[in-house]
Amino acid sequence: MYRKLLCKQMPVFTIFIISVLFFACKESPKVSEDVQKIKIELKVDRFDSEFAAATPENLSSLKSKYPYLFPARYADSVWVAKMRDTIQVELLAEVQNTFSDFSQEEQSLELLFQHIKYYFPKFEAPKVVTVTSDVDYSNRVIFTDTLLLIGVDNYLGPEHRFYRDIQKYISADLDRQYIAVDVASAFAKKVVPRPQERTFLAQLIYYGKELYLKEKLLPLATDAQKINYSEVQYAWSEANEEPIWRNFIESEYLYSTDNTLARRFLDPAPFSKFGLELDNESPGRVGRYLGWQIVRAFMDRNEVTLQQMLSLPADEIFKKSNYKPKK
Repeated sequence: MYRKLLCKQMPVFTIFIISVLFFACKESPKVSEDVQKIKIELKVDRFDSEFAAATPENLSSLKSKYPYLFPARYADSVWVAKMRDTIQVELLAEVQNTFSDFSQEEQSLELLFQHIKYYFPKFEAPKVVTVTSDVDYSNRVIFTDTLLLIGVDNYLGPEHRFYRDIQKYISADLDRQYIAVDVASAFAKKVVPRPQERTFLAQLIYYGKELYLKEKLLPLATDAQKINYSEVQYAWSEANEEPIWRNFIESEYLYSTDNTLARRFLDPAPFSKFGLELDNESPGRVGRYLGWQIVRAFMDRNEVTLQQMLSLPADEIFKKSNYKPKK
């Protein structure tokens, strides 16, 4: 496999450049008229901006407006101290500098909610509030039925000095281009059933369902953005799809219940772990990419709705997909 992966790797940048030129010449993706007709009442409350401008004197009015952001167990003195804390002041200033205008993100969220409503008619847009979270990047989006909290201090750009001590594969996602993508991921986790089986295949298909759903909810995003890859990482995955799949088959991974496979091929990581010299060239989470391609193949070959597909067992999706990796 090493030889095949290496041979595939050599022309990646050529493939990438050709792909960019090809897609640049293609007609831009469009939003359907049916989706455009859907009315969404979206208003974004900038709690981060309001807290940055608050004073001890008007703290009570801020608490009245956002009671869910002020746990009763904390005295007012805690919030006053936070207002005056130099690190918090600097953090809020950086957020205001980056997100002085949130209109582009608001439009992306509105379009996302329109698509969710199109596919899930009972969906009601939640109240959207931007906050700071002391760069809690593991929980940068919290999505409930009625409330969406977005920790905007987690989207200042991968090279921001606040992220200097964060591993590069994590900070790469801390960019404003991923706000709507992360919200779509959070929604997907609410509607894509967790796999009942413990097999590697079940996990592949679970993430494949999530990514296919994001494909439908985010038609204007690139495929790379939907999986939180750079364009180069996505091009690598496309170029090496066949040898990666062959490795999974030859290693008999699909029906394995080995928990280490998730850490090697599904969980966020700087690279995927085949145990080859080329590992460092690979992006993490290549298993999710392959799961996506399997679900795509299934949907191309079977007349089922999006909701029906989400509820189908992994083995059925895999067998009826007749998946053949790109060569």
